[in-house]
Amino acid sequence: MNQASLLHKVALSFGDRPAVTNGLDCLLDYRGLSDRAARLGGALTNRLGLNKGDRVAIMMKNAPQFFEVLYGAWHAGLAAVPINAKLHPREAAFILENSGARVCFITDDLVATIPPLSGEIADLEAVIATAGSDYDALFMEPPAAMTDCEPDDLAWLFYTSGTTGRPKGAMLTQRNLMAMVMNYYADMDTVGPEDCMIHGAPLSHGSGLFALPHVAKGANNIIPLSGGFDPEETLELLPHFPNASFFFAPTMLTRLVNLPGIGAADTSNIKTIVYGGGPMYVEDTLKALEVLGPKLVQLFGQGESPMTITGLSRAMHQDTAHPDFQKRLGSVGIARTDVDVRVVDGDDNELAMGEMGEVVCRGDVIMAGYWNNPDASRDALRGGWLHTGDVGAFDEHGFLTLMDRAKDMIISGGSNIYPREVEEVLLRHPGVNECSVVGRHHADWGEEVVAFVVNDPGQTVTTAELDDLCLEHIARFKRPKDYRFVAALPKNNYGKVLKTELRATLVAEEGA
Repeated sequence: MNQASLLHKVALSFGDRPAVTNGLDCLLDYRGLSDRAARLGGALTNRLGLNKGDRVAIMMKNAPQFFEVLYGAWHAGLAAVPINAKLHPREAAFILENSGARVCFITDDLVATIPPLSGEIADLEAVIATAGSDYDALFMEPPAAMTDCEPDDLAWLFYTSGTTGRPKGAMLTQRNLMAMVMNYYADMDTVGPEDCMIHGAPLSHGSGLFALPHVAKGANNIIPLSGGFDPEETLELLPHFPNASFFFAPTMLTRLVNLPGIGAADTSNIKTIVYGGGPMYVEDTLKALEVLGPKLVQLFGQGESPMTITGLSRAMHQDTAHPDFQKRLGSVGIARTDVDVRVVDGDDNELAMGEMGEVVCRGDVIMAGYWNNPDASRDALRGGWLHTGDVGAFDEHGFLTLMDRAKDMIISGGSNIYPREVEEVLLRHPGVNECSVVGRHHADWGEEVVAFVVNDPGQTVTTAELDDLCLEHIARFKRPKDYRFVAALPKNNYGKVLKTELRATLVAEEGA
């Protein structure tokens, strides 16, 4: 079982179909992508000396080379470690060191910051820019035979932050990815060689995962020239690509729907928009349906259960006659076909319909555990169920509504921000006594970061100093957009900061 085998099968049957397109220019058909993956796989083994199971990091903005590196690594039986290109170099360094990646591929925007890490990280032997001659030389190798993989071999090591502030590597096996691919066809959408997917969301995350079922059926993968999401660029691409699918964070969908002139734009080439990764307000969903038509599918998933826990199908988005239609739009749908989902109490006892508790799930899509973190693995997978940390309740028809995020995670522009990670940076300032970070509603980005700060007596702390501290240690998008200097933080009898009260303060201000 090897995801690369799906690429090579498609190359036999649909070799002349476009596989990777940059803007309007088709760079590779499936025969060409298959050949380059086989050559790169050979180079990783024969020239760079990597062995089956070694990790290959891919830290790129969205770029056509992502696909040949990903499938080239799999061709050689290696595990891919996609890294968000927006991360601070220090954050990237932790992932590179923790994963033991021996090679890291980067795009040219990172050549000033990531290559020096190869001198600091023991296992990292090479950082290769995809725009350089070293990269081109790898494809001079002859095509190598594909390495056979077992279903439980590591394929994708996805780093997701946790409440400890340190990222954890969710180990996704070949079996996990195959289950995700098949589940996409069962619950999300059909795919064929006449289809395409336009990748505005990061390939290191959901859009890259949903590329897999598209590659497996010979669909075209289109990278916008901007390397990211721009609503106007999306509309410019659409007339050239029929049957176009997207993966959008809710904020991306609302930005597209609220674009001036969207009502007069030709969006008929949109086939499917799968959205997820954060809360979607019912009013925004209704507007998207009105503007774009019946093309929406919602998912609820995690890096530990890649894009696959529950879903709200296209048909459910259209069932306007149902008395619970709007209530269902506010849910995250029903359990996906090959996933068991429960809501449990603190002792992992299953709760009755309507009772609120932690969402847990199990199935072939669930990760094997966290990389080199047995304690976290045991806790997350206790009893054979993935404990998501999300709190919700089922209704009598099996629709799951999420009530809160138990880990206080902030989702801004589709990216996860964990308060503890930001708080630990702020506490590095000698004048900061205490702090607490929460999310505040933002019309465009979903949420933005707000920090409540208590100074040490007699100390003066400025927002500029805190900004500089954050920019030194964490990615820019995690930096607080507002600092509130307060005399004390609200706490319960056990000394725990009451983030609910801090959020309530911000909500009250918004409504005033």
